[in-house]
Amino acid sequence: MIFIRYENWRSYLRYYPVTVLILAANIVMFIIVATHGGSQSNVALLKYGALTNVEPFVNDWWRTISSMFLHGGFDHLFSNSFAILVFAPPLERLLGHWRYGLLYLGSGIVGNLISLQMYLQSSDWHISVGASGAVYGVYGAFLYIALLQRSLMDENSRKTLYSLLIVGVVFSFVAPQVNWVAHFGGLVGGFLIYAFMNLFIKRR
Repeated sequence: MIFIRYENWRSYLRYYPVTVLILAANIVMFIIVATHGGSQSNVALLKYGALTNVEPFVNDWWRTISSMFLHGGFDHLFSNSFAILVFAPPLERLLGHWRYGLLYLGSGIVGNLISLQMYLQSSDWHISVGASGAVYGVYGAFLYIALLQRSLMDENSRKTLYSLLIVGVVFSFVAPQVNWVAHFGGLVGGFLIYAFMNLFIKRR
């Protein structure tokens, strides 16, 4: 079962440095925003890089990256950080540090770009933050493995992944104020980015 963490903290830091850096960035940015206006303040979130369709912020390309390290409230931070802490490490071990980092960031960017295009078609005001797109990118990579590289994933891990995805899809559409477009975009992005890496980059 690859989604059960057996490591102690020292081993975790040594084996998964990129995952640790991502978690640290999320926590640091949450503290900064929380102490400079509040993590649920739209003004504060926009100041520090939230994705939005509001002028003039819509033209800031860097928000497609910065927004994935911001979270609207502690519950939001906790749920995404837990997913990263538990489910992302096996992918870092499989791909290696820099490939994993590229997949994580690339998936989040794909999810945010698709979200932004949807927002631009709307007359309503939208703001989006969170690591969910990147997290679903990790799930997308694992989905590729579960479907097309079955020897790399045991049966219990596949069942856990499928359960996560089913719950995630239902939650994305049922829960209010959830950016389901970023979830779907990140999932597809992670699947395709991993497929590209599998074809053209030697796996660890």
